[in-house]
Amino acid sequence: VQLQASGGGLVHTGESLRLSCAASGRTFRNYHVGWSRQVLGKEREFVVAINRSGGTRYADSVKGRFTISRDNAKNTVYLQMNSLKPEDTAVYYCAATSSVLYYRPTDYGYWGQGTLVTVSS
Repeated sequence: VQLQASGGGLVHTGESLRLSCAASGRTFRNYHVGWSRQVLGKEREFVVAINRSGGTRYADSVKGRFTISRDNAKNTVYLQMNSLKPEDTAVYYCAATSSVLYYRPTDYGYWGQGTLVTVSS
């Protein structure tokens, strides 16, 4: 499966952004899809994931602010990010996996290119 992330940009504290992850392939519905983020010089950090059945898992740092959803008919996963903070600034990557586990970056085998989110204070 090939993934294409989009929707990043520059916003101010408290504002919102919606990221999209468009996937190719007819078997998209069989994959768990997640978002991770990375700041230069730091390890990639798990943010959120949605499994094949629509179940979700969020990092504590984004609970209550971020919402992940998927539209299998459009082969797309969305990440709605509200109440953004400067510490959310990072390159955001979407990824897909068919493995049992899906809440660590190392669980994913398919990655899209990143999209940069910058939150100014």
